[in-house]
Amino acid sequence: MGSVVKKRRKKMRKHKLKKMRKRMRHKNK
Repeated sequence: MGSVVKKRRKKMRKHKLKKMRKRMRHKNK
């Protein structure tokens, strides 16, 4: 159970990073 939760958290973190990068691009434009 614990390992699965850790994997999910890592995926969520990556997803959040992608969203942040997209927002930064819009700000640059």
